[in-house]
Amino acid sequence: MTDIRSISPEALAALGVNQVAYVKPVEVEHEQRYAVHAADGTGVTLFPSRELARLAIRQNDLEPVSVH
Repeated sequence: MTDIRSISPEALAALGVNQVAYVKPVEVEHEQRYAVHAADGTGVTLFPSRELARLAIRQNDLEPVSVH
């Protein structure tokens, strides 16, 4: 088992890349949107609601997580 404290920043960023995506509320042109990001922080797309964002993530066989 690897000690998580000794993992490189690159390896840490890659954890969960093929398993999770996160949803983050953002404001775009004065409107609330929900940004979907890959686990490594790469922006994927925007949705008008958190529910649609989570549904799209699940349809791609990933686990959605929220960022506040």
